[in-house]
Amino acid sequence: MSWSPRIVAFCCNWCAYAGADLAGISRKQYSPDTRILRVMCSGRVDPAMVLRCFEQGADGVMVLGCHPGDCHYLSGNEVAEGRIESAGETLSLLGIDRRRLLLKWISASEGDLFARTASEFAAMLRELGPLGGDSNSS
Repeated sequence: MSWSPRIVAFCCNWCAYAGADLAGISRKQYSPDTRILRVMCSGRVDPAMVLRCFEQGADGVMVLGCHPGDCHYLSGNEVAEGRIESAGETLSLLGIDRRRLLLKWISASEGDLFARTASEFAAMLRELGPLGGDSNSS
């Protein structure tokens, strides 16, 4: 059996999680390697949570939230940007390719975008190979 990446997707409750649900209801195909964790807001995803995912064997992490200006908590997605940038810097220091961490905005009506994002991220991770195979960061 061939290797497939382990992907954790932190999805905000109000937009990205609803987009993932729409993808499922609409029977959109996306990578079955994606494990969705619902969080109330993408801004609640702490860099330590991202690092813990990699420590526990994830090959990639996606943080998916509301589009700027549409956050149900007003500025949670702005907070997420700063936190994910910080997590990305830490990944680089650890020698982990920053492409393994993705921040993207997906609304509740964008089931197609969720499915496409999950599939494209999984394909990119397949090209990079298992996490232990990173030789340098980007």
